Amino acid sequence: MKKEKKLIRFQSISEIHEACGFPKPKHPLISITRCGSNTHFDLGNGPVYDVLNFYKIVLITDRQGKMRYGQSHYDFNEGSLMFLAPNQLIGSTEDDHVASARVLLFHPDFLLGFPLSKKIKQYQYFSYSVNEALHLSDQEREVMLSLFKLIEEELGSRIDEFSHEVVIAQLELLLHYANRFYNRQFITRKAVNNDILQKTEAILDDYFNSQKTLVEGIPTVQHLAEKLNISAGYLSDTLRSLIGQNAKQYIHYKLIEKAKEKLSTSELSVSEIAYELGFEHSQSFNKLFKQKTKQSPLEFRAGFN
Repeated sequence: MKKEKKLIRFQSISEIHEACGFPKPKHPLISITRCGSNTHFDLGNGPVYDVLNFYKIVLITDRQGKMRYGQSHYDFNEGSLMFLAPNQLIGSTEDDHVASARVLLFHPDFLLGFPLSKKIKQYQYFSYSVNEALHLSDQEREVMLSLFKLIEEELGSRIDEFSHEVVIAQLELLLHYANRFYNRQFITRKAVNNDILQKTEAILDDYFNSQKTLVEGIPTVQHLAEKLNISAGYLSDTLRSLIGQNAKQYIHYKLIEKAKEKLSTSELSVSEIAYELGFEHSQSFNKLFKQKTKQSPLEFRAGFN
């Protein structure tokens, strides 16, 4: 029986526990639950679509299946890890493909007063899409399982004056490991990542050569990400791992290369070139060109000639 596609916003962790049939959380701002085929709690019992006001980390521990993200579905495998930030749209697993998982939920308020409250915004993978999940090796999966168990045991024991500090430290360690494992994933998936680089280059070349800049302006990172069907954060991290530049820097590189071509092969004025490349003001073009080449556009043209 298919569930009604209803979007629900959960303000608190207690609310989502109640909606999924989980026991009441022991702490109002953080919880770990086990659900799926090996427990009494089924991921498929949750709402089809939900938006959370808190962070969600899901470790898939058994079987395969699909998960909704927006209007799409993505495969996940045993040993996958997904990170979701507040206000992201996410969905439940398909009813006939229920996985076993550990689900860690924590509210931003749980981090208040600790450096992690600000530092967590540096972890790009919270902005990745579900199809960009972290795929763990067996050894990495065991590391993550042990960290989930540590947090679970701490939350299940007697709460004392040190509990909050201990869990924050364990959570930060988990995020550090995730950062390391994602960097490993960028290295080991070079064939896939090189394909992303080639497609990115082709999209930018088409954009500049077809003069879309005259209508749409300078291409944005979000435009590239949408064309590639990946998140902007994942695109930037992929390019950084391959060429040492994030997506914005790569756009600027391609833009400057196109500017050099126009400066060296046409008689267009600097203002006209700036306009053709999508700049509203030639001063902005001059500033970027000098920043990237250590020369003004006119100096470059004079030196070339």
